[in-house]
Amino acid sequence: MLEIAVKAADSKRAEDIMALEVKEISLLADYFLICSANSDRQVSAIVDAVVEEAHKAKIKVNRVEGKEGGKWILIDLGDVIVHVFSTTERAFYNLEKLWSDAPLVAISEWIDE
Repeated sequence: MLEIAVKAADSKRAEDIMALEVKEISLLADYFLICSANSDRQVSAIVDAVVEEAHKAKIKVNRVEGKEGGKWILIDLGDVIVHVFSTTERAFYNLEKLWSDAPLVAISEWIDE
């Protein structure tokens, strides 16, 4: 599930893609996937790609929140929560610092360089 979301985000040129393993410190999910984009249009394209690939893989999309605003959109895939930010919103909310106790997941092999 995490790999599918990473590859979908990367396919739309998401920036600074990172995954945190939060299962030991949060009841919300096992993983947070965080990425950003330079425009609202790109944020939307990333979200659409993740949702589409999840559906293709028969992964239930529990909800998508924040789509109207387009600055921070959350995709709830159950065990994986995907956060797609505009670059400025990501810097403001700084989830990486908020969840700094969570170990990083090695995802580089899923991302095209």
